[in-house]
Amino acid sequence: MYISDIALADFRNYEREVVSFSPGINILTGKNGQGKTNLVEAVAYLATLGSHRVSSDNALVRQSANAAVIQARTYRGTSPTTVQVEIYAGRANRARINRAPAKPADIVGIVRCVLFAPEDLGIIRAEPAIRRAFLDDLMIQLRPRMAGVRAEYNKVLQQRAALLRSLSSAAKQGQNVSLENPVLDIFDAQLAKLGGEITAARAEIVRQLRPFVAEYYNLVSGTQSGARIDYKASANRGFFSLPGPERISAEPELAAAITNNDAELAQPAQATQRLQQLLQERRAQEIERGQNLVGPQRDDLQLSLGQLPAKGYASHGESWSYALALRLAEWQVLRADDSGEWSGDGEPILILDDVFAELDGHRRRRLAELVASAGQVMITAAVGDDLPATLQGKTFRIHAGRVHPESEIETNSAPVTNRAAARSEGIRSEGTRSEGTRSEGTRSEGGE
Repeated sequence: MYISDIALADFRNYEREVVSFSPGINILTGKNGQGKTNLVEAVAYLATLGSHRVSSDNALVRQSANAAVIQARTYRGTSPTTVQVEIYAGRANRARINRAPAKPADIVGIVRCVLFAPEDLGIIRAEPAIRRAFLDDLMIQLRPRMAGVRAEYNKVLQQRAALLRSLSSAAKQGQNVSLENPVLDIFDAQLAKLGGEITAARAEIVRQLRPFVAEYYNLVSGTQSGARIDYKASANRGFFSLPGPERISAEPELAAAITNNDAELAQPAQATQRLQQLLQERRAQEIERGQNLVGPQRDDLQLSLGQLPAKGYASHGESWSYALALRLAEWQVLRADDSGEWSGDGEPILILDDVFAELDGHRRRRLAELVASAGQVMITAAVGDDLPATLQGKTFRIHAGRVHPESEIETNSAPVTNRAAARSEGIRSEGTRSEGTRSEGTRSEGGE
């Protein structure tokens, strides 16, 4: 799949802009702060309904505007689909598919993309929440309905946490708090079922990612360092019984045991049963501490190099290679997936945001070779010299929220040519309006 055109209205520093991309490689250059990352962020937002940079949508709406609009035309084979999302500060977003009102969740899966940015070093070095987010973003792209499962799980988790705090407080005040609690039983059943689905989905994703991570780490780094990923689940007793770094040992027998355990964990019924048992076993401890101690919100993605965890042991270059391997593995998993309404011919768009400047010469060349055959690639760079000479494609210059294709720069023509061409095909800069922009053009209603 690829995006042929994208129109932005009041998104970040873009007031009104339409950009026509090509299949293959698209290179976006410009000084820092001009809008390169904002543009690819808009593309990625359509895939996950979230930003890789901020947790709140409020920052995506241009200052003084009431709403931001992203509209894109995508192609799978020769079949076009137009998707639009309106982002409101402080209230529910709206969406359209082929101009018909839709729920925002319905557009997930139409655009598939993998975005690699310098922030991805956090997957290797930062707290477990970053690694869980990596798995969950991929989970939702593969199975959009899991967004609803995760939201419902978080709701039950908060309600259960409030009850545990109440019971803990009562116990500390000397009241008799029984372990037999019908309300807690209900929450446990809901938490185990929803948590089992999330745990199973993550475990299956890790199983699919594992061989690609090892392969791409070797290709990017030029070494044979034994990169391996494992799902460190609270429902996986076997994993937690292993001491220290040896739990991710490269010993064949141990690796096989962990892999078999992962296969069981990837079954929702098995994961649900394990969580239910652990919730019963740890109920007294949870009441004493007044918090949830079991569930996928406490899980982690264990990354290893040989017999050592990557976190704390990997060098700067090794961390870059590992982060790249994870994103390229994600790209391959999405590329191979053929389930779901929108997944036919669904090779994801690959976005490399300001990555090449951070790599040494060897890793630059290897990455350029690996992405050259992708269906559509978007690459941002401050200057063209940051990119290997072998990377050739459609080039854009971005300045102050305006996007100029290289052909316009060479002929000194105005960007309006690009907008007019896009309007003639139905992606209209005047059409990317919402109620909040108080402008003419198509207004999106419904679909909340």
